[in-house]
This record gives sequence, C-alpha cells and structure tokens, in this order.
Amino acid sequence: MPNTRLLMRKIKEVLRLHNDFGFSQRAIARSCGIGRSTVIEYLWRAAQAGLSWPLPADLSEAALELKLFPLALAEKIPRPLPDFVYIHSELIAHKRFNLTLDQLWCEYKEQTPDGYQYSRYCELYRGWLGKRDYCMRQDHKAGEKVFVDYGDGLEIWDKATGEPVPTHLFVAVWGASNYTYAEAALSQDLASWCASHRRAFEHFGCVPRVVVPDNLKSAVNKASYYEPEINVTYAELAEHYGCAVIPARPNHPRDKPKVETGVLIAKRWILAKLRHRTFYSLPELNAAVRELLEALNNRPLRKLKKSRHELFETLDHPAAQALNNQPYEYAEWKKARVNVDYHIEIESRYYSVPFRLIREEVDVRLTAGTVEVLRKGELMAAHARSRAAHSYTTKTEHMPPEHQKHLEWTPTRIIEWAGKTGPFTAELVNRIMAGKAHPEQGYRACLGVLRLGKSYGSARLEAAAGRAVHFNACTFHSVRSILTTGLDRQRYVKLPAQSVLPFHENIRGGQYYSS
Repeated sequence: MPNTRLLMRKIKEVLRLHNDFGFSQRAIARSCGIGRSTVIEYLWRAAQAGLSWPLPADLSEAALELKLFPLALAEKIPRPLPDFVYIHSELIAHKRFNLTLDQLWCEYKEQTPDGYQYSRYCELYRGWLGKRDYCMRQDHKAGEKVFVDYGDGLEIWDKATGEPVPTHLFVAVWGASNYTYAEAALSQDLASWCASHRRAFEHFGCVPRVVVPDNLKSAVNKASYYEPEINVTYAELAEHYGCAVIPARPNHPRDKPKVETGVLIAKRWILAKLRHRTFYSLPELNAAVRELLEALNNRPLRKLKKSRHELFETLDHPAAQALNNQPYEYAEWKKARVNVDYHIEIESRYYSVPFRLIREEVDVRLTAGTVEVLRKGELMAAHARSRAAHSYTTKTEHMPPEHQKHLEWTPTRIIEWAGKTGPFTAELVNRIMAGKAHPEQGYRACLGVLRLGKSYGSARLEAAAGRAVHFNACTFHSVRSILTTGLDRQRYVKLPAQSVLPFHENIRGGQYYSS
C-alpha cells in the first residue's frame, strides 16, 4: 500500500478526533484532508478489527496496518466521469422544473452503477464549472476556532551594522470574540511559527478546538483543496495541545476573514502608532506591541459596546479547552538512511542505531537536547544531541554481537583489503580506525580511501597513503587531497633530526626561556 506511514498517521488522527473530541465525520474529513466516505471507512475498519481507543501503546504501525487491511486491496478500475456539459445544460434548460444535482446523479447511477458517489459527483462538477465569486457568512461557535497568519512588521535597527532588519507580525484571532494576540518575529520559519503558537496559547490561557492557518510552508507541506499535507512538527504541536488543524483552502482568503481583518486592525492600532519609534531589538519591539495589544483588546467595539476582552471572557474562554500545563517542546523531523557502520548522519554528526537497520530509511525526531530514531512509528534509538561537529555517538547495544552477522566489516578484514593495495594503505586504514573510540566509526573513512583506488589506480593510492602516513595526515580527506593535487607523484624528503647546538656561553638555549 503506497505511503503506508502517512496513511497510518491519518487513521490515528481520525480515531483521535472521533473518540477524544466527538467531531462529526465532515469535520474530521476536513481536518485530515480526506473525504467523508474515507473517514467512514476508517472508523468501520477500526470497529471490525475490534480496536479500542486509545490504541495499545505496544501496537506498532505495521501491526495496525495488518489489523485494518488484512487483505491486499484489489486494483481499482477507473470510474467513468460524468458528462459535465450535459449536467450543466440540463440544469440551465430545466431550471423551471427545479432540477437538482441529486436528480441528475440518480440518473447517472442508473446508467453507470459503478460510478461516483453523490458527494464526489458534486465536487467534480463544481471543479469543472470553475470558481464562483460568492461569499458565505461565517458563524463561529464559542471556543471553537482561532485563525492565525502573518503580516508585514516594523523594522528593528542593528546597532553593529546600522542596517534595518525586517520583522513579521504574527496574529491570532478567536472566531467568536475577535480577541487578538500579536507579536513580532524575525522569521516565518517552522521554529518561529510554533513558538508564536505556544506564546499565543499561553497568553489566552486556553486552547481552541480548531486552528485555521493559511497555507504557508511552516504549516502545510503540500497545499491542496482536498488533501492538504500538514507539517509533521506542526501536527505534533496540535496534538500536544489537543486541537485540530484545518488549513484554509488555497487562494480562498474568505475562509479566514477573521485573521485577515485582525492583521489589518493590528497594523492600524499597533504598528501605525509605533511607526515613529526606533527599536534596536526584538524584545524591545514586542514589549511595545504588548502594551498596545492590551489597549486594542480593551477598546469597546462600536456596535456591541463591549471590548474584545469582555467578549472573550464571556464567549470563547469558558467554552475553550484547558491549556496543557506541560510546555510544548519543539521538535523537527528528518529522514535518514542507516549506513553500513549502523550510524545515521544528522547535521554532520553521527548517531548509532541497532545494526539490523543497516541501509533502511528511518525517521529522526530532533529536539533541543535529544535525537530520537523511529522506524514505522517505533522508537529504535534515543541519544543526547551532540554539539561537536563530525562527532560519533555510539551505544554498545547497537553493535552486532562480535560482528557474527557482518564479518566482512571487521577491522582485520578491512586491513587485509587495504594490504592488497600495499603496506602503506594497510597502515593508513589501521591508523584511521585506531584513532576512533570504536573501530566501527572509522569504517566509512576506510571504505572511502579504498574506493579512491578505483578512480586513481592502486599505485597512486599506495603512494598517496605513504605520503599521508609519513606526514601523519591519516584521514580520508587528506588522501583525496593528495591525489587530486598530484602530490603523490612528487618525491618527499624526510625531515632531518633536530641538531644539537654546541655549548657556548653566548648561546642561552631553550631552557633559558622555560624558567
């Protein structure tokens, strides 16, 4: 089944929203970016499999997939598309009969029993018909939604360079009360995006059930009308706070008019008042923003005669979810492939994993202090995050027992392979492995040295190894540099031993300066 990992993650999210929040099937479908019929299918499969919620902690993604999809799905035969021209002409020609899409779909199903279901039939027709310029009034339930977005911010001045540094204005607005949070940020990257959400929730003292962002890259990996792909880190933040993420549709600003208006109001009542002031740091700017933000939320609205803060305390705050007392820990996700030395490379640092995962692709979760390695949702290894570049972090339990299953990757075997090129090459790889806490940490460099023989020939590699050993430059990069610059073809002379000067009363010697 294609993209099994993403599929299992979506099924878990469907079960979470259904069981923890009691969301309707349509709300779950929009939050997860799937069709309502798909939601129904996932819930049905979970019921048939006898799965309870929460899922057992020891249930892996592979086991979950086996319970939900015990039999391989048969290849789907493409369904015939409806005749959109006919549908459109029928609706216009027979308007006086109040002809509806439902009636036309019934006729379509009679002629094509294996055709599309009604909801998909309507979606396909509206997609063919094109965009319609319409605006629907949105009524927001108390405590349900917070709309988030960025706008242009003020500049701060770098004292060192005297150059202006642009900022971005993060704005979060509650749907029912219009209660607003705003802060300046130096970037719209993922870390800044998540940190602004955390501070906004802490400012509110509560959490909405739904967060509605735009389709910026920090929130949505792949924007789509039907299946937006939420960034994994952003989805983790939502899960931590117990809310759902429902992105606005691409190119539909009317899906989030609250925050569009909120950005404009924040600019008018905060940034416009600060436009003549000069700021030299982000904390200084945000301190001024907070003062004016409080005044904005306490200013009475003309029509309602109540402030945003009063409406928030009356409407949104009582109906919202409680704030998670445990602070959210920011984490990024990456993919890595396990090398033959059973280490993965993350930001030029190497971390061990169980040796049985050699050559497999794994997911890596990075926090400020930890590195977690997961395979199909199962935690395979955890390390303290290293700050030293090109360092190795290795756990003994990750190594193969006496290398019985991978005998070809032993120090002795690698030295034997190097010895076929020449004694200097054997000495070189021996020194590379001897310089590591574990010989296995030198495998990658040794294999790289031996592969240079395919490009430059055994004779040149042996000469380069001899030069590297003589000058104690026993690294892969040194040998490659010798070969690329042609130094292996040049003769080198051993440095003479340091001569001893004869005694003379006018010669002080080194001991004079060491006293």
